Amino acid sequence: MITKMTKYSFVLLTGEKEGFLEQLQELGVVDISRSVKPIDSDSSVMFHKADRAKKVLEFLEGINYTKDADAEAIAKTTVNLEGDPVDFIEECRAKLSELNISLANAEKQLKARLPWGEYDKNAIDGLKQLGYAVRYYCVDAKKFDEAWGELYPLQVVENDGKKVWFVTIAPKNEEYSFPVQDMQEPEGTSAEAAAEIAGIKEQIINCKAGLLNAKDYIPAIKEACNNDLVELDRYLADSAAVGAAEDHITVFTGFAPVDNDAELAEAFDKMGVLYIKEDAVEEDNPPIKLKNNWFTRQFESFTGMYGMPVYSEFDPTAIVAPFYLLFFAMCLGDAGYGIVLLLFGLMLNKGWVKFAMFEGLGNIISILGAGTMVVGTVLGTFFGMSLYDATWVPQVLKNCMIVGEVEVPGMGVFNIQMLLALGIGVFHICLAMTVKAIGYTKRFGFKQTVSAWGWLLLIVGGIIVAILGVGKLIAPEAIKWAVIVIGTLSALAIYIFNTPGRNPLINIGAGLWDTYNMATGILGDVLSYIRLFALGLAGGMLGQAFNNLAEMVRGDSIVTWLPFVLILLFGHVLNILMSSLGAFVHPLRLTFVEYFKNAGYEGKGLKYNPLKKEIINNN
Repeated sequence: MITKMTKYSFVLLTGEKEGFLEQLQELGVVDISRSVKPIDSDSSVMFHKADRAKKVLEFLEGINYTKDADAEAIAKTTVNLEGDPVDFIEECRAKLSELNISLANAEKQLKARLPWGEYDKNAIDGLKQLGYAVRYYCVDAKKFDEAWGELYPLQVVENDGKKVWFVTIAPKNEEYSFPVQDMQEPEGTSAEAAAEIAGIKEQIINCKAGLLNAKDYIPAIKEACNNDLVELDRYLADSAAVGAAEDHITVFTGFAPVDNDAELAEAFDKMGVLYIKEDAVEEDNPPIKLKNNWFTRQFESFTGMYGMPVYSEFDPTAIVAPFYLLFFAMCLGDAGYGIVLLLFGLMLNKGWVKFAMFEGLGNIISILGAGTMVVGTVLGTFFGMSLYDATWVPQVLKNCMIVGEVEVPGMGVFNIQMLLALGIGVFHICLAMTVKAIGYTKRFGFKQTVSAWGWLLLIVGGIIVAILGVGKLIAPEAIKWAVIVIGTLSALAIYIFNTPGRNPLINIGAGLWDTYNMATGILGDVLSYIRLFALGLAGGMLGQAFNNLAEMVRGDSIVTWLPFVLILLFGHVLNILMSSLGAFVHPLRLTFVEYFKNAGYEGKGLKYNPLKKEIINNN
């Protein structure tokens, strides 16, 4: 649900602004409407400074040279940090990047020079002064002709069996023609290249040691960064104020949860600030703070990914949570994989395993794993095996499984899980349309939402009548009159009264266009839910394929058990990763596209962001 907000209007003398905003930051619950981006040169400088510090912190916290080839030398080297820590780290980081490039080039040079061995550069230069040209060659050993040594002044320098390196020495003024193209003269000896590499490595060690020593400054950098962000936040809030009375008076507008009214009233009275308090309404565009139970709260991030609701809308999270769980479980569709996810989530929560990309996701992974375990059991799949066909599964559990095929009168035989996916899709879209009708009525009034109610009556009423008719639960005469009543009321709502006060002919045209969009859209939306069945089927078939492959290599010998276990382990780990990715993405698609579109959800609300002192974690 959406937390109710109180709107506050503050009237201050201009000289009181700074102190007032600092006190609001201490309270940490009042959201002053402000920009989230730099608005002028001053805020741009402040933003850039804080951003630099945040990037430096992220880099420093990720440094770990324990597995470095020079780890021991790095640990023993002490580098004194001079000047601003952020400047030092940025310079050191940039230098390290340049040194790594230089090292790669030097190692390349060393590799190129090694075959030529060590030689006297002065002697080569002396030959050139005497009028001789020294030419360098490298050819494949198969292409090297021993007869060249008799025809040309040739000296082989190196032959490793694959390539031959050699030189020729001939007077410059003599006509010279050789069947192989010469190469560039070495820029130096291998010893010089090795010395250059050693020097670069020493500089790299010093840079890494400096960065490692700089980790001691993390708390100080965090504190400075937080202070900069707090100052920036206060500056942006100040910039959002409205000036009056020749800039002597400043007016701020802010919002805070209703639950904090008593606390804020006491605080404002102590501050002696003049304020006006009133209930927030949609026209004020108050920031949105969601308030849900423990289960639903785990799915609030999905709502935030799309966009927060406006103040008068329903919080969609309460509906997103159970359906996303169901969709994920059906897409993954394997009880064994659900157990793996559940255990992985629990280990993340306990801190037994740590992955940066999964930080804070232990609860949601555990929930999705538990849901998949239950749904996977109902669908009859366990690590690619069919639970329904397994002899060790109790019959009472098999009776709860949804497997096999079912005959639809007049339509043929269909997979029951596929029909289940389509049925869930129909229900989900009908629920979305119901939410849209109720929500629009609450926001805009019944007259402006007649068309939405008409479509809801037509689709939901039509489905109910169809079910009753197929199941022969009511008399054919009753069905006929139900169809007439539903059709008549829906037609009036969709084609005649869709927009009150407008020309009926225009309403009819708009209704026809709406009918076209609805007919094509609803059909596509419903069919989109078949992915719940298809993804689960694909994952199950791939898991079964790995099981069959492992069974093929297993024999009576204990030696064959190793490839058997490796194939099962590798195959199912790979399948879990791929299937989990699909199970994460596709339910989001069904939520964001199919549900939100039919529910009329726009997600244009502003997230609650109160002024506060602590912006980054100092732990």
